Amino acid sequence: QVQLVESGGGLVQAGGSLRLSCAASGGIFSTYSMAWFRQGPGKEREFVAVINWNTASTLYRDSVKGRFTISRDNVKSTVYLQMNSLAPDDTAVYLCAAQKLVAFRATPTAARFNSWGQGTQVTVSS
Repeated sequence: QVQLVESGGGLVQAGGSLRLSCAASGGIFSTYSMAWFRQGPGKEREFVAVINWNTASTLYRDSVKGRFTISRDNVKSTVYLQMNSLAPDDTAVYLCAAQKLVAFRATPTAARFNSWGQGTQVTVSS
């Protein structure tokens, strides 16, 4: 399985921006669909965005559309999540996930991914 390490989290004021990174190793990165999930305090893990391995097509949860952008750099084996116009409801641990050779056409559940990073904390103050 591929190993994933997230970075880029932190404390930001409402309306601010952050860019998260997830570096992968131990696998052929270009063959993995990559996703971001998040888990807020006392909440279940929820899907944020995914970028597919074959076409680089993307899907987003409704609440982040127009604010967040997922992208990937197959040379650097890294997936990014650019987050703009952050709001307190975006406060969560953000986790990177990977699934080999599966392209998603609908919102995936966490169970569809078998490789996970440890997460990076994002805190948005009001």
